[in-house]
Amino acid sequence: MPATEATARVSTKSQLVLPKRVREKLGIQPGDLVRFVERDGAMVIERFEREPVEDPFALFDEWSSPEDIEAFDTPNARG
Repeated sequence: MPATEATARVSTKSQLVLPKRVREKLGIQPGDLVRFVERDGAMVIERFEREPVEDPFALFDEWSSPEDIEAFDTPNARG
């Protein structure tokens, strides 16, 4: 498989736009994270895969009474 090579200019704010060819090769979409890893004296850009995070509030059961669930699930519950 041929190597993908592209260039990008760094802005005055130290930002750069990943070229389309690189985004497509790595499957990067808007909002995705990338990471920069040093390997063998070179910096490599990788798509950063996060571990799925569970809902942190699912651990709390203090607001899980039937009344609370109904209040949160009811449209226009604010009155």
